[in-house]
Amino acid sequence: MKKTLVEIIGDPLIFLEDLFLKLSEIELNVEHFELDHLCYRVSSLEEYNSKKMDLIDVGTLLVESMVNGRLISTFKLHEPIEYKNRNISLLELPSPKPNHSYPSGLEHVEFVTREPLQKIVDRYPQYSFEVFGIHKKINADITLKLGEYCIRFHNQSLEDVIKFELKMKQNTRR
Repeated sequence: MKKTLVEIIGDPLIFLEDLFLKLSEIELNVEHFELDHLCYRVSSLEEYNSKKMDLIDVGTLLVESMVNGRLISTFKLHEPIEYKNRNISLLELPSPKPNHSYPSGLEHVEFVTREPLQKIVDRYPQYSFEVFGIHKKINADITLKLGEYCIRFHNQSLEDVIKFELKMKQNTRR
């Protein structure tokens, strides 16, 4: 029997309400940023494989690739998650990193901005952004932890990054 997205990952609207409440409490305005995707963490490889199979019923697997020593699957949902005036169509499912433990559940969102990431860091000096990924050649990012959640900012959408990486893979096979 096919499961719904809510049955698979819990209610994303509750997660988003809680996350946006945290953002409003710290007065971080993300209104003009595109909410690109959500990330659902799992606590084991067995759970990763189970969730991946369940998600195939509610989305299309765009890619499963090895990133930083672990598999990450990205799904394009058949029906986007609608939250206020936003439609979120991608869900990221990373397997746990070796020797790391994560609680299962929705963990972070990623926003896309066209402005330089350093400008965001400079505009909000009161926040402790993690900037170790700001100079990556592909999909540079900055991260802000908000309790058990975090938010990331990128200059490219995850779907565009996946298309680029798949194209690069095809070109290296020729």
